[in-house]
Formats: sequence, structure tokens, C-alpha cells
Amino acid sequence: MEKCHQDEKYIGKCGFYYTLSLISSKYKMSILYLLSKHKIIRYNELKRMIDGVSFKSLTKALKELESDDLIIRTEYPQIPPKVEYSLSKRGESLIPILDLMCKWGVDNRQ
Repeated sequence: MEKCHQDEKYIGKCGFYYTLSLISSKYKMSILYLLSKHKIIRYNELKRMIDGVSFKSLTKALKELESDDLIIRTEYPQIPPKVEYSLSKRGESLIPILDLMCKWGVDNRQ
């Protein structure tokens, strides 16, 4: 396994911690994974696909993912409002990691 940074005194300064800070929340990885499979998803579709997520939690996760440049929010000027979400290039670069996590879960589920 590749070491983060052997000269780093605290884990908070290593790449592992930074990556976790971007994707760790109850719903962020699910959102990223769904966007990788569906490419473009509207808010209500995401809400239906993620069991138990509240509007507040979903909105917060989406805003944080957009702020971290992991997803793209596209708003269309129409009535009723139409907003779509998709992965950014930076977000797409996380998908191989999420795929490995999925594989590990399938292989190790008891």
C-alpha cells in the first residue's frame, strides 16, 4: 500500500484525510456513485434513489460537492425551475475508488 506522506506528522495533512474530507458524509458517496451510473440526474430523481435522505441533507451534500468541484449544477431558466446535476472531471476521477469500495463490499459482505 502506498504511504500518504511518511514525513507528515499528522494524518490531517495527508492525501488520505483530504480525500475523506471531500466524500465523507452519509450521502456524498451515494450521490457521486449514482451520477457515475446515470450521468445526469435531477434533484427529485436523486431524492427518490437515495432511501431516507431528507431534503435538507440532500441539499447540503449537493452544495458541498459543488463547492468542492466534484459535481456540476446546471440550472435552466424556465418555469418550473429545472436543475440537473452531473459529475465534473474532478468528480469522475473519484469513481474508480468508489468502484473498488463497491467491489470490496460485495466480496466481504457476510
